[in-house]
Amino acid sequence: MTGLRIVFMGTPDFACPTLAKLIERGENVVAVVTQPDRPKGRGQQTLPPPVKTLAVEHGIRVLQPVKVRLPESIEEIRALEPDLIVVIAFGQILPKALLDIPRLGCINVHASLLPRYRGAAPLNWCIINGEAETGVTTMMMDVGLDTGDMLLKAVTPIDPEETTRELHDRLSVMGAELLAETVDQLAQGRLVPEKQDDGLTCYAPILKKEDGQIDWTKDAQQVKNLVRGMTPWPGAFSCLDGKLLKIYRVQTADGSGAPGSVLKAGRDGIEVACGSGSVLLLELQLEGKKRLPAADFVAGCKVEPGTLLAAKGTPIV
Repeated sequence: MTGLRIVFMGTPDFACPTLAKLIERGENVVAVVTQPDRPKGRGQQTLPPPVKTLAVEHGIRVLQPVKVRLPESIEEIRALEPDLIVVIAFGQILPKALLDIPRLGCINVHASLLPRYRGAAPLNWCIINGEAETGVTTMMMDVGLDTGDMLLKAVTPIDPEETTRELHDRLSVMGAELLAETVDQLAQGRLVPEKQDDGLTCYAPILKKEDGQIDWTKDAQQVKNLVRGMTPWPGAFSCLDGKLLKIYRVQTADGSGAPGSVLKAGRDGIEVACGSGSVLLLELQLEGKKRLPAADFVAGCKVEPGTLLAAKGTPIV
């Protein structure tokens, strides 16, 4: 416990372990700022953000401004007199007027090894791009997009089979531990901020559903990386007989043929040719049907060798 007055800003599941760590340490979290409750799921039921749920469970005051840059939102946070603001996956850009409030600044927990993968979707893009390792970085926030001075880093290898969901869960815990260490060093005056080298950066833009469309002219490893990086959302997909085909798990193989063509289909999977090599589809879901392992899928949906799955740019029916 550092005795600092801390305002925590975060919204999704990824931020919860960090808030839980601050609570566990007995830190003085004077308020949590999170996004407004929003409709979710098929029933569009209005639900609170995960961070709000956790804060309420522990009796922490919750603020949910529609726009944190509005003067009244800034003044409400200023009135809390925080020594430090901790930000992780909040979901809104913080204005300079807010960044200037805490005497010790605003610390962000970012899910990449900065300066690589600045932006909204670093977890997805590091897997899609075939990175062998990633990690979390704490940084002092400035008005740029993930451009502030770096504080501490924690590095981890990416398992070749790991999906974004699995990596998300690991890095959320790593981020909590790193933030705790960062706060301790901050309180002890031992942090040494390091400028980012803009020449080493790359951008990780927010994902759109269409980013999940598989380009079968890519090599097998690239296709596999896309499937891993798009799981669980927005999901990798192609098209089979005019219907959307969602693909959740694949493994690479060494078959050859016209990109997107089915080489064979059986209980072990559906083998599809890529620009180089092939992939075995292991878990998939046809439009209007359940998500199934390949053995169950082919038992109910006959897929003949030579069937062509939609290539990139083919309209999705």
